Amino acid sequence: MANPVWLDVAKNLIGVSEVPGPKNNPTIMGWIKRLGSKTLGISVVDEDTAWCGTFVTHCMVQAGITPPKVPVRASAWSTWGANLRADRLAPGAVLVFSRPGGGHVGFYVGEDDTTYFVLGGNQANAVNVSKIAKARCVAQRWPTGVAVTGSPVRSTLKGSVSENEA
Repeated sequence: MANPVWLDVAKNLIGVSEVPGPKNNPTIMGWIKRLGSKTLGISVVDEDTAWCGTFVTHCMVQAGITPPKVPVRASAWSTWGANLRADRLAPGAVLVFSRPGGGHVGFYVGEDDTTYFVLGGNQANAVNVSKIAKARCVAQRWPTGVAVTGSPVRSTLKGSVSENEA
């Protein structure tokens, strides 16, 4: 079964990371510039602003999907689109998580008993797949009007569980 277009966009960006120090990664800044404050809902000037929402917005816009208002904020995605029950998750579902000082948003790519495997931006300052505790998930969403393709993916992923993605 084919992945949703936005998930393919996201997978092609794995490895993009922040630039240490005062400079910014031109790829991340390119997303911010192309999306602009009208789409993002606020003015973003550097990658020091949490950019998980910018990453998800970039992927969705590339796929022709309209993001929520102020999508730079992870919490904006918690009411966007249609709700998905945990037993209906499919690769590309938007997952929203709580975290100290804010939220986090990324794409579902799999799970085990206690964690979701999330393809997201600003995970250890990069685009990657990270394990995030299911207990922290506050919303599972899918674009309205787009058929859910696929089903939950049971898998294994080595590595520790992320506790604070910013």
